[in-house]
Amino acid sequence: MARTALVAPQRKSATASAPRRTGARAAAAQATQGAILRAATKVFAKHGFAGGSVEQISKAAKSYDRMIYYYFGSKEALFIAVLEEMYRRFNEAESKLALSADEPLESLTAVIRFMWSYYEKNPEFITLLNTENLHRGRHISKSLRAREYSSTAIEILGRVLASGAAKGLFRSETSARDVYLMIAAMAYFYLSNRYTLSAFLGEELDTAAAKAHWEAFVIDAVMRTVAAARD
Repeated sequence: MARTALVAPQRKSATASAPRRTGARAAAAQATQGAILRAATKVFAKHGFAGGSVEQISKAAKSYDRMIYYYFGSKEALFIAVLEEMYRRFNEAESKLALSADEPLESLTAVIRFMWSYYEKNPEFITLLNTENLHRGRHISKSLRAREYSSTAIEILGRVLASGAAKGLFRSETSARDVYLMIAAMAYFYLSNRYTLSAFLGEELDTAAAKAHWEAFVIDAVMRTVAAARD
């Protein structure tokens, strides 16, 4: 087991004051950017890219318009930063899943449940994606990080599928990309359209029981898709 080094506290000195001020300024700048990102997420999720204004965002962030332009450059660049942060948080949460190569069935189920519950618990994720799709991906296509985030998500799923294939449980030719799209499509479509579908089908799709049923259906559908053929 690695030991934690114990360092004796150092005495304060006059020379240490300057670095502390620099650190305080950096922390303040980070806090301001974080507040702007959080405010922009709420404003864009509610009003869309076109309807959300810099003035609304700065007011919600308790900041100033000039700070948005200083840190992000433009409204579009801020919107791109919001989308990137949204994907970053998704990846960060997914990376905390306890997945085992020895239990591929349980691990794949965990990934499916994670994606479903993340969409459900983060409605702004769906709303912002809907907004960006209305713009035909014009903004996210300018992101330098979007591919990086998608690669991480598919890589995690790929490892799970590979471990299942090694045990003879999953088909070896299954594409992690295809399975990811399958899970995302079935979860995203249901949650983003559940209100209109409720009216169309004449049944309530937003109840706990209805959503639990669909989650189980998605898990079963994915498992049947990836399952290795039985002789």
